Amino acid sequence: MKGLAAKIEREHDIARVKEIAIDLDRANLRLIEEIARTKIENAKLRGEDTRTLELDLQFTKEKLAAREQALFGRSSEKRAHPDEAVPSPRKAKKTGHGPTPQPELPVETREIVLPEDERSCPSCGGPLEAMKGQFEDSDEIDVVERSFRVVVHRRQKYRCRCGECVKTAPAPEKVIPGGRYSLPFAVNVAIAKYEDHLPLARQAKQMAREGLRVSSQTLWDQLVGLEMHLESSYEALLTGIFSAPVIAADETRWPILGKKSGGKSWWAWSVATPDAVAYRILDARSTAAAKDLLGDYRGTVLCDGYAGYKALTQGARGDPRITLAHCWSHVRRKFVKAEPNYPEAAEMIDLIGDLYDVEREIREAPGADREALTRERRQAKSKPIVEQIEHWLVRQKALPRSSLGSAITYTAKLWSGLCRFLDDPRLPIDNNGLERAIRPLALGRKNHHGSRSIHGTRVAALFYSLIESAKIVGVEPRAYLLEATRRAIREPGAVTLPNDLI
Repeated sequence: MKGLAAKIEREHDIARVKEIAIDLDRANLRLIEEIARTKIENAKLRGEDTRTLELDLQFTKEKLAAREQALFGRSSEKRAHPDEAVPSPRKAKKTGHGPTPQPELPVETREIVLPEDERSCPSCGGPLEAMKGQFEDSDEIDVVERSFRVVVHRRQKYRCRCGECVKTAPAPEKVIPGGRYSLPFAVNVAIAKYEDHLPLARQAKQMAREGLRVSSQTLWDQLVGLEMHLESSYEALLTGIFSAPVIAADETRWPILGKKSGGKSWWAWSVATPDAVAYRILDARSTAAAKDLLGDYRGTVLCDGYAGYKALTQGARGDPRITLAHCWSHVRRKFVKAEPNYPEAAEMIDLIGDLYDVEREIREAPGADREALTRERRQAKSKPIVEQIEHWLVRQKALPRSSLGSAITYTAKLWSGLCRFLDDPRLPIDNNGLERAIRPLALGRKNHHGSRSIHGTRVAALFYSLIESAKIVGVEPRAYLLEATRRAIREPGAVTLPNDLI
């Protein structure tokens, strides 16, 4: 009991210290703001120009607000609206959304009858008779547990009486010649890891609970076997993307475990068109890596403001075959971040919203010649909005270090690339499609911590590319991998892309 009392007392002391620290921090924030205000008042009394001090005060308020948010606020990327401060009227509590339709599940009907000893009337004691065709139906979702089995393939042998010919029935298609595991088994391992982000060690534990004893190394061997058959399809996917006149590019961190990483971060680079996405995992985030990724590409690359892309097109070694276009969504995020401290940023956000309204109008408009329609609408409606945005940027005054100043500088540096969509109807207004396609890599990075080897990065890039490209065009990834691998086993080097199965 004494130990428990001492523990409670220590916890109370810690909580009290935290409260004191928070109170002191808030008091410091108030003092910093008050000092800034005092400087402005003194400058006014001396008759000095206070515009720079007022900008400094606004910047100080921004830093204080960021500090307050970091200490006491909730994390959110959503834009705050003034009307959100007013609590909405309490809505009636919903009792449920009803059963979700399950059209893809098989239906099994089971008839339930009364036990013999309950088939009597409680009033008169007479026997109860079944009402022909009368039932009370209800359904439930049940689970059929996954199971594994050993399939013995007995391949019949044949011979000729002449003794010169013996034939054996063909063996089933295997990922690894002479291997023990079936093609569907190997594909299920790949789907579990690269679509469901389940590490191989965790898969092995699940399989053990279901009766199959297998090591994570054996599961890895199945992935390597699939990679061997699918390599041609992956390379063809990359070739197809780099033959498009417009591609999107982005990158995200990808760790390699242990000493094999060379002590530095690796990066998953992504390139995409509207109907495909491919990844390459490289050992740097640099201009050299961007050049390695793009190779001899000729066309327009839609990207963010990362300097590695810009360096490809500038200077004596710049490649004139590559044109950069930039993403309006990245610009909008900068101003959304600035808006809480600089209300004037709302005007910029609304203007960018007007650009997106035009894009929505284009998507919803009927018409066969989409490029001509897009060009006409963007010139007639989007171009005047872009001109308004340019005038707004020129009029603003903000410290370069502030969030508003940073957003303005970012937009100005990318201005020519931001305007490029006005003259090229093939260009989307943002890079959001590729950012969505990069999320699976972020989930995989979180769940299985990247790759264990350089070879592992190549395997990961291949499977993520093929699986995500299949999802983009509406092909079920498991069915696609099965069919593509079967074709490659029957004809080594055969290329099967997700579009081929539509």
